[in-house]
Amino acid sequence: MDRIIRASQQQSLISTHKVLRNTYFLLGLTLAFSAVTATLSTVFALPSPGFILMLVGFYGLMFLTYRLANSPAGILAAFAFTGFLGYCLGPILSSFLTAGMGDVIAMALGGTALVFFCCSAYVLTTRRDMSFLGGMMMAGFVVLLVAVIANLFLQLPALHLAISALFILFSAGAILWETSNIIHGGETNYIRATVSLYVSLYNIFVSLLSLLGFANKE
Repeated sequence: MDRIIRASQQQSLISTHKVLRNTYFLLGLTLAFSAVTATLSTVFALPSPGFILMLVGFYGLMFLTYRLANSPAGILAAFAFTGFLGYCLGPILSSFLTAGMGDVIAMALGGTALVFFCCSAYVLTTRRDMSFLGGMMMAGFVVLLVAVIANLFLQLPALHLAISALFILFSAGAILWETSNIIHGGETNYIRATVSLYVSLYNIFVSLLSLLGFANKE
């Protein structure tokens, strides 16, 4: 009986490592693809898709990716999703480069990488179960949603900065939660895990751009 239990645990561990390895591999590829589309969008000065189109593309392609996550087509959907978000970054990066704030982009990239490394390393080394973050993240999501909707009408710089800071905290928590979910067997699909981590990294990068850009102007 003990032998069967150990064999089952060993098989579960192997499966978890496979999901984690495939997640990081696909995440690396999608980040590279997103960087290419962002670069092309910046170089060719492609127009911004606009707020409404970006929302439709974001949620539409995310839904498609999750819907196809259990088939090979899910990988193509993941690339379409991350490529689209890379394209949306182009006009933002162009505005920073035009303003002579290329150093802000580099700092935001470095900060994003640092947050991801620290959060991932913490969970992977301690193997702590971060499932307790689920409730707090749901509450944080509601607060962020209300704040974003409010700022669409109020257009307050201070509120915008507060939202950016909250997005960084929320996304860092999402990285902790998702990584823990993978290593404890809660997430067994590497495509869904990849998209979740990618969105967190995207939000951290854009939020850091906003905060550092404002500080640079000051």
